[in-house]
Amino acid sequence: MSSIYAEKKPSDRSRWICIYPAYLNNKKTLAEGRIVPKKFAVENPTYQEILEVVKASGFNAEAENKQYSRECSKEWHFRGRIRVQLKNDDGTPFNQMFPSRESLMKHCGVQIPKLKSRVMKVAGPEQHQNKNEPSGSKKKKGRK
Repeated sequence: MSSIYAEKKPSDRSRWICIYPAYLNNKKTLAEGRIVPKKFAVENPTYQEILEVVKASGFNAEAENKQYSRECSKEWHFRGRIRVQLKNDDGTPFNQMFPSRESLMKHCGVQIPKLKSRVMKVAGPEQHQNKNEPSGSKKKKGRK
């Protein structure tokens, strides 16, 4: 008995690898679906961030509105998966720098914290707090 994918080429979308955000989430355990080591994992990655990193690396990729089977929450921001073409039709890696799915996921884990959306989220609240601080000291008002 042969595989149903045996006749399909690696460039066929059904043969592309899937990357769920849970694979890169440092809040998850291995049993909950994290695949990469903790040092490469990111706090709550989204499928948009993964897609941005993968496309910037030169891969053919597309987003799908799918739910990870081990994800308990049904909220929309936990949804999504990325399909990535990892190999050419002749079986060679699509991108020579990332020959395996593990190397691609580690690369995503390293690059996601460097994205503008992540950098702005970290810097934004600190600047926002400084704007709201009063310039002078206020006296407490209350009943005597």
